[in-house]
Amino acid sequence: MSTNNPVPLPGDLELRQARPADLDQISALLAERGEPVDAVDHRLVVEDPEAGWESCAVVVDGDRVVSTATLLDENVRIGGVWLPAGQVELVATDRAYEGRGLVRALMAWAHERSAARGHVIQTMIGIPYFYRLFGYEYAIDIPPAPSVRRLPPGDGAPALRRAEPSDLPALRALQDVAQSRFDVTMPHSAACARWLLAHDGSSTWVLERDGAVVASGRVSPPDGEILLAEPAASDEAAARDLLRGVAALTPGGELRVVHRAGTVTAAAWQEFVKDEPREEPEQYYVRIPDAAALLDRLRPLLWRRLTESGVDDAGPELVITTFGAHYRIPVTADGLGEVTTGGPMQGPGATGAAVAPDYLPALVFGAQGMDGLTRVRPDVYTRRGELFRALFPPLTADLLTFYVPY
Repeated sequence: MSTNNPVPLPGDLELRQARPADLDQISALLAERGEPVDAVDHRLVVEDPEAGWESCAVVVDGDRVVSTATLLDENVRIGGVWLPAGQVELVATDRAYEGRGLVRALMAWAHERSAARGHVIQTMIGIPYFYRLFGYEYAIDIPPAPSVRRLPPGDGAPALRRAEPSDLPALRALQDVAQSRFDVTMPHSAACARWLLAHDGSSTWVLERDGAVVASGRVSPPDGEILLAEPAASDEAAARDLLRGVAALTPGGELRVVHRAGTVTAAAWQEFVKDEPREEPEQYYVRIPDAAALLDRLRPLLWRRLTESGVDDAGPELVITTFGAHYRIPVTADGLGEVTTGGPMQGPGATGAAVAPDYLPALVFGAQGMDGLTRVRPDVYTRRGELFRALFPPLTADLLTFYVPY
């Protein structure tokens, strides 16, 4: 499927790149199948020169837009290695056209465009199970968002203000510090950071001290419950003032805060939030379209983990099989060589590791690592436990996404 040329679909439908003339119909479709704010978000994306209309595709029945999807550019950092990534958002189909494979066709368009953009993975927040049909697998834990049981003491409510474009460097600096303690991160792109200041689905607030921004957070619209997401602060005093200031924005509503383990806000709020066990797991989707391409990008990281592990008998090569294919990575004195792909391999033998393909995203990016997955999955195993535990350890993660997953 070409990312540029129109594609005929059954029933005299056509998939093509969206155009400015489609804007009103796309907006109406997104508002009808999602939320009115989705129409605003779509306009922000397609009218931004960094994304543009080429980031969006539609399925049309004559002149009628009946389905749409948008692909965003992201970057994921894992252990100092940056991975270009794509994220599909703003997916909607007219009810009268459901069940005709239109989302499948749009996902194929998005994945082809993603490959053309150089993305080696895709991430997504999506409805349960559905996107597994398109190669996505649950991989990265979404952090909890416990309720606030009481507010920090203090006189009056700290004065917060809405973030402005001139605050973007300060916002990025606060997030860089907050994300620096995580193994896997996805910061907001420059374009997304701009969109978030203009969209209606959340508002970004900042706290100043002596003319400098010292804390920030995204706040959901008041609807009986307030969510404070992406909290960041330069020190614990600023974090506590941020919490009191957000609570004052909508007095009387229940306040929940996203817990970013190990950060300033997590430490400052520990005694003020409820200890609530999670009732069900929540995770981000990850899709790995080409395992060899991803492993190749990760060679510097895998080499560093290997050399720091103290394992001195890795052998001449690392072998990883996903059963339907296998990947060989030469081990040399100077580093790991280029990844080569082979055919089906039902077992890795005495030197390699096996991982079912639907658990490869969790192995590479998730919180269980090789050790955790081998304890719960019969189709993830190795005889070289020490080696592959070092290569694929449990990871912490912090992803900043256009929409918050709560």
